[in-house]
Amino acid sequence: MSPEPTSAPGTKAAGGTKTADADVVRIPRPAGGPGRGGPFGGMNIPAEKAMNFGASAKRLLGSLRPERAWLTLVLLMAVAGVVLQVIGPRLLGEGTNLIFSGVVSKELPAGVTQEQLIAQLRAAGDNQKADMLSAMTLTPGSGIDFAALGSVLTWALVLYVLASAFMWGQAYVLNGVVQRTVYGLREEIEAKINRLPLKYFDSIQRGELLSRVTNDVDNISQSLQQSISQAVTSVLSVIGVLVMMFILSPTLALIALVTIPLTLGITALIAKRSQKLFVAQWKNTGQLNGQIEETYTGHALVKVFGRQREVGERFRQKNQELYEASFGAQFISGLIVPAMTFIGNLVYVGIAVVGGLQVASGAMQLGDVQAFIQYSRQFTQPLAQLGSMANLLQSGVASAERVFELLDTEEQSADPAAPDKASDGGRPARGRLAFEGVSFAYSPDKPLISSLSLVAEPGQTVAIVGPTGAGKTTLVNLMMRFYELDGGRITLDGVDITTMSRHDLRSRMGMVLQDTWLFGGTIRDNIAYGRPGASEEEILEAAQATYVDRFVHSLPDGYDTVLDDEGSNVSAGEKQLLTIARAFLARPSVLILDEATSSVDTRTEVLVQKAMSALRSDRTSFVIAHRLSTIRDADLILVMEAGQIVEQGNHASLLAAGGAYARLYEAQFAAPAAEV
Repeated sequence: MSPEPTSAPGTKAAGGTKTADADVVRIPRPAGGPGRGGPFGGMNIPAEKAMNFGASAKRLLGSLRPERAWLTLVLLMAVAGVVLQVIGPRLLGEGTNLIFSGVVSKELPAGVTQEQLIAQLRAAGDNQKADMLSAMTLTPGSGIDFAALGSVLTWALVLYVLASAFMWGQAYVLNGVVQRTVYGLREEIEAKINRLPLKYFDSIQRGELLSRVTNDVDNISQSLQQSISQAVTSVLSVIGVLVMMFILSPTLALIALVTIPLTLGITALIAKRSQKLFVAQWKNTGQLNGQIEETYTGHALVKVFGRQREVGERFRQKNQELYEASFGAQFISGLIVPAMTFIGNLVYVGIAVVGGLQVASGAMQLGDVQAFIQYSRQFTQPLAQLGSMANLLQSGVASAERVFELLDTEEQSADPAAPDKASDGGRPARGRLAFEGVSFAYSPDKPLISSLSLVAEPGQTVAIVGPTGAGKTTLVNLMMRFYELDGGRITLDGVDITTMSRHDLRSRMGMVLQDTWLFGGTIRDNIAYGRPGASEEEILEAAQATYVDRFVHSLPDGYDTVLDDEGSNVSAGEKQLLTIARAFLARPSVLILDEATSSVDTRTEVLVQKAMSALRSDRTSFVIAHRLSTIRDADLILVMEAGQIVEQGNHASLLAAGGAYARLYEAQFAAPAAEV
């Protein structure tokens, strides 16, 4: 297994930028180029595309398709809960009728019937009172029927308890649906990141990417949880309440219907203005996260150059932009609920006035008007909830579009369906690497490597030297298939690496980088990362061979010392020794050393070189070095300039040739004080 599977080599992007492996979970820290840079780099992230609300919302809801059965159960429980809630006011209205009829009956003389009483009132010319009493059920002189009233109230209590139980069950099941959906979305994002090419990470800040994976996904979860529940119950409530209102009084129901077009018009008007602000809110959230992440990562550099003021000012600027977008989005979308409440109050006044007139005329009973007023409240409340749900949905869809943009990013080419395996005549792979007419460019208009050919035999140590930007690290990236070739091919033990699976290819290669990478865990765990399942004896052997054992015993907990993810509790040289021990434990077919001893002291470097000699035995080794003293014993030295091999040979022959290598050597050793 590759000893550095989660730490790719520095790879040069189109602008000469070094990035990390796009094929791994660890998110690289980009440097340079648009939207990237160090602690003082620009924030030139491309502007968000216009929000395609309909398509994004449809896709977001489509992600719930695997939960169709559970969603059906949610709908059934919501229907049951809403039906019971809608029946409740009707029963309470009947209770009001019983009370009002009882009070009126008690005031009437006993011994006469309701019909006789009404006839007497009409004969006396009191038609209005006669009309009102004719709409009621009276028993003159009897008073309130408490038995009937108790029965009605008991049924109302049972209905409301059952309605609450159904609503609780609906919320419980829906929570499971949403969380499973978001769980799957996170897994999809994780898998996607592993399949993305390096060029994607060249164009996006790490903080921006983290914001999409965390903040935006959390916002989607909250939006789905609240908006689905509100949408289902609100729509069903509007339908159920509307039916009951028409049953009670078509006239009053028509007054209530005025609410719907007003609600839709106001909601559409407000949503149209707030949607752009929600997109800007989450875009600025990602940019601010990127700003914070890169400033924190480079906080030492910020202090060294005294740039706290500039960094703080840029933070305040991005924070202000986020504040303005968030304030505008929340304020404008927040106008929906007050507007709906105002419309509801107007409708309430209209219903109260017209209902009172109908009671007075005998067209309705007082309890029916009371029930209708409750229904009017239940009618406008779901409409207001639907309006506020538009707020949540807009925010959630804005986040969903950012996540979908990540998921829709072009992926690296897929592994072959039936991958080949490297071998040498049936024997285990030994690491013969051959470049055959290889051409490559990060940018089509700027060729870097063209028609390069070389062969590295098993057991050979191939050193690659040259000035910065010559293409040394690019060769390593091409071996590992971090980038795909534009022409030619690379073979490992005679097999084209493009016909192998990336996992198989990289498991045969070990890598030690100048930029060390350690994860949060013990020293033992960090070394064992090179080969899962390695025994304690093998781990100790690797540590002793690479002189890790020498400094580990000075630590309080020895091999059980816990490192943080930055490895800040060990020195830079000690971190590099740990990565070398990891490579030693892996014992790959091909070993790649990219300035692997640049952070260790001279004495330790000599010791490590001896350990590397044992490690390189009968294996192909590629050594990228600027310090030529470290590669004097290499079997083959390649001198690269502008993506081409301009010289090759061993140390002695290249010095004798007096060419590019001799000039590099002289610059380092013969004339250290020469003016440039």
